[in-house]
Amino acid sequence: MRENTDRASSGQGHRARLKERFNKAPLALPDYELLELLLFYAVPRRDTKPLARALLARFADIRGVLDARYTELREIDGVGESLVTFWKLLREVRARYGASSLHRRAELSSPEAVAAMAKCRLAGQDEEECWLALVDAQNRLLSWQRLQHGNVSAVFVQPRDVLAAALEAKASGIILVHNHPGGDPHPSEQDERLTRAMQGLSPAMGLRFLDHVIITDEDCYSMISHKILHGGQEHTDVES
Repeated sequence: MRENTDRASSGQGHRARLKERFNKAPLALPDYELLELLLFYAVPRRDTKPLARALLARFADIRGVLDARYTELREIDGVGESLVTFWKLLREVRARYGASSLHRRAELSSPEAVAAMAKCRLAGQDEEECWLALVDAQNRLLSWQRLQHGNVSAVFVQPRDVLAAALEAKASGIILVHNHPGGDPHPSEQDERLTRAMQGLSPAMGLRFLDHVIITDEDCYSMISHKILHGGQEHTDVES
């Protein structure tokens, strides 16, 4: 019993010293100690140094750890549901932070600006999701919302749902965004069909279809930058 008490006291002392060092000089902490300190709040009754080192060994750096897919996190010995929930919380806070910073901008000026916001939300996702950035006549963001949640390789999108969301938000322009969890940002044939369908249908509703941006953890692909936006109409459901 005394040995367990001494061990607990030693652990608390280590945490206190680590917090003190962080408060004095955050940049002085190496990645594993910064991660160890963060993990204190997810698993408060454990020595988190081995887990911090294991996560960095598996995912290379802090960014890799924070962007890790939940299925990959669960493969690490010592990662339980409480830690996965904590990671989801971190990711949600980061995603809302990214969205709020874009809300304060005067306008959406580039695909890269849209991708930066989308990566905060979609980096590390195991499944595809389709999101809408809806803007006013000056391309100022009115709404950033999820349209559909899909599976590991596809998300099903109906053009009418995109148009309905845009009309409800009283938007002038539409930017479609979806992720490719596999890592290849290039559009599929279905992605191109959806893009052409939206470009063909939007003007009849008084809307501008501005772009379709595909993102991965490391990259993004803009349909308009690659000149895929051109004529054509489709009224069927489209798999992205």
